[in-house]
Amino acid sequence: MKLNFKQYGAGKPIVIMHGMFGMLDNWQYVAKELAEEYMVFLVDLRNHGKSPHSEDFSYALMADDIRRFMEDNWLYEAKILGHSMGGKVAMQLALEEPDMVEQLVVVDIAPKSYSGNHETIIAAMQALPLRELASRSEAESHLRKSIPEEGVVQFLLKNLSRERAGGYRWKMNLPVIAAHYQDILANSLPEEQYEGPTLFVQGVNSKYINPAELADYQQYFPAAQIAPIANAGHWVHAEQPQEFLATLRKFFAQD
Repeated sequence: MKLNFKQYGAGKPIVIMHGMFGMLDNWQYVAKELAEEYMVFLVDLRNHGKSPHSEDFSYALMADDIRRFMEDNWLYEAKILGHSMGGKVAMQLALEEPDMVEQLVVVDIAPKSYSGNHETIIAAMQALPLRELASRSEAESHLRKSIPEEGVVQFLLKNLSRERAGGYRWKMNLPVIAAHYQDILANSLPEEQYEGPTLFVQGVNSKYINPAELADYQQYFPAAQIAPIANAGHWVHAEQPQEFLATLRKFFAQD
């Protein structure tokens, strides 16, 4: 599978992966800032953004997509960064292909299973009358009926694409993502270890990373450390971009 991507800058390579329902565009500010020092690749994971859709969807497949992407672009070692679902893809890649991962950054997700909290969002997206929509503001009005969080609504609206014949479509493969939602929540990591430098970036206002569980994370990543970022929730990079970038630069400088 040939993944859609954008490339910025020059220097040592960094590959960045978005979370569920996301796309590479969500990370352009971070990429452009890091491009002052590094060659940055933003990637749309399968069934997201402008990358191909497939009925097959798992962390093992997504990690293999990234491996193939790196090989196709002559990247035999890179700094790997993933947010949320993309963080689990990054962990999977590091455990399966440790020689390809120079440093690992996992943003606000941990190597464990989670209980679901996106069911209402998925239902709202599925209920959106895409073919009848006359405008993006009409879609926004529909979503607001079920989703009170302004940031979530705006995040989802970025995934809407207007159809020439009228109406809209989701850029993501929503039926497949919804069908595999429990797989996305699960911890399916292989029983391996990645011994390289590993940073878990925690949004302090988020519950996805628990510093008390660091020993559990170190069963997979013995060198793991946690960097908490205050006044940030799950979308750390968007809520506290300058502190997030400073945290990345400090970690990357350790290579």
